[in-house]
Amino acid sequence: MGICYGKNVHVAEEDDEGGGGGDRRRVVAPPPASEKGTTPTRSSVTSPWASPYPHGGASPLPAGVSPSPARSTPRRFFRRPFPPPSPAKHIKASLLKRLGPPKPIEGPIPEDGFGGEEGGAEQPLDKSFGYGKNFGAKYELGKEVGRGHFGHTCSARAKKGDIKGQLVAVKIISKAKMTTPISIEDVRREVKILRALSGHENMVKFYDACEDSLNVYITMELCEGGELLDRILSRGGRYTEEDAKAIVVQILGVVAFCHLQGVVHRDLKPENFLFSTREDNSSMKIIDFGLSDFTKPDEKLNDIVGSAYYVAPEVLHRSYSTEADIWSVGVITYILLCGSRPFWARTESGIFRAVLRADPNFLDSPWPSVSVEAKDFVKRLLNKDYRKRMTAAQALTHPWLRDEQRQIPLDILIYKLVKSYLRASPFKRAALKALSKAVTEDELVFLRSQFQLLEPSKEGYVSLENFRRALLQNATTAMKESRVPDILNALEPLSYKRMDFEEFCIAAISPYQMEAVEQWEQIASTAFEHFEQEGNRVISVEELARELNLTPANYSIVRDCIRPTDGKLSFLGYTKFLHGVSVRSPQTRQR
Repeated sequence: MGICYGKNVHVAEEDDEGGGGGDRRRVVAPPPASEKGTTPTRSSVTSPWASPYPHGGASPLPAGVSPSPARSTPRRFFRRPFPPPSPAKHIKASLLKRLGPPKPIEGPIPEDGFGGEEGGAEQPLDKSFGYGKNFGAKYELGKEVGRGHFGHTCSARAKKGDIKGQLVAVKIISKAKMTTPISIEDVRREVKILRALSGHENMVKFYDACEDSLNVYITMELCEGGELLDRILSRGGRYTEEDAKAIVVQILGVVAFCHLQGVVHRDLKPENFLFSTREDNSSMKIIDFGLSDFTKPDEKLNDIVGSAYYVAPEVLHRSYSTEADIWSVGVITYILLCGSRPFWARTESGIFRAVLRADPNFLDSPWPSVSVEAKDFVKRLLNKDYRKRMTAAQALTHPWLRDEQRQIPLDILIYKLVKSYLRASPFKRAALKALSKAVTEDELVFLRSQFQLLEPSKEGYVSLENFRRALLQNATTAMKESRVPDILNALEPLSYKRMDFEEFCIAAISPYQMEAVEQWEQIASTAFEHFEQEGNRVISVEELARELNLTPANYSIVRDCIRPTDGKLSFLGYTKFLHGVSVRSPQTRQR
């Protein structure tokens, strides 16, 4: 399945009624050798645009090199290929914004942009990126090894510099295809993200960015071990639990790193993880940040991008953040463990309906033989309510993956939760305190790991300085300049107090995530007992409505939360108070 915001193929629009959990098919035979890729490249279907290098023209490819076939997930996954799916209308609109309107079949085509009506010429696009102009002097291009949505990838050998003589991968992006300001900004952002994040052990290394009048050249580490997708197929579509754990741990580690730096990948799928070598125990590298974007803790993204089989429900609702990547990791894990997709249909619109409305199948083979911990892990990643999903760092402490020797990454969620706690009313803090006394040992593992990363004093306290130091130790240069000041300013109330582990647990606990835990009913009941003993008090409808930020017009929503016998919160009122009350209908509804 191609890029979610559009596919470079012309198809007839059709109204698919294919469902979510219906005709799923298992991953079967491995792909032909000609389809295998070894370097960073975007998976997509064949582009309708002609190559910018006509026969006999000044192509950077060596003589005799032909374009490699585009990567098409459906044909890789299914025994019998089927016609290309029909994109949904809003996906077509998003593609139009990024790539501009289709070129005319006949007549002259403007070099920049697509021109306006007669007498109203558009301003030419600025396609100068400020990158080095000496690509040919620094690298000798080899054969093409991959072709993606916006460009193709070649191997190359460095002629000079620190990596002289080393084989590298060069992603070549044609400037002719940059037909809108958005497409130009996409390239700038990809280079910026690669430059900022390069250094993590599971992140593809970034070396250089160059340009000439025709192309942008992004030079990266050459990964020769092939895609994760290829290895899944070579195993008949399924990993053992132990082998799957080794893969998922690497994915979560680098995703947690990206999220801490404020980067949402937005296109996590098996095609975008490459193995460094062909060894069975080779490390994996995440690639292809062409759809990635920066986001702040309280910001939401709204453009629909990604790959249909891996897209999160909230992306389709145009309001999402880092949690969308966690959903994609859940889809990948589901595929690793059983060999089929959790959501399937014959068209993109059908897949989207399945993502929004259907539940993954955990009943058919091989799921009955999969461990309870593994199934719980996948379910907590594929929760349609993004607030209830584990973060990448939390997932590494889940019982299925837990390893006492593994270093857990710093989780930016801790900063968001502590910020909310510092601004909460005494009554809300009392409710959270009661909840913290009922959490399970499994949940405490994560909280202890995060508290230790803050390096508490000998007396067991942390302050604003601990939060500042931990953030700076784990932040890249780009993050230090852009995000760290805002995050720390939000924690300013900690300047005047210290926090021990007990209070840290109260501050860093998420009621939404707790609700996704299998024992939630018992946890909530125990928490309410503590609340009754220590925190519950008489409260009026007006005061409760103010606590929940409701207007007088919505007072009726909380009237049943207060017991008429003593004017205190009921059990239902307590759980509503923990989560907050929405006056709008939920975005995701089951049919």
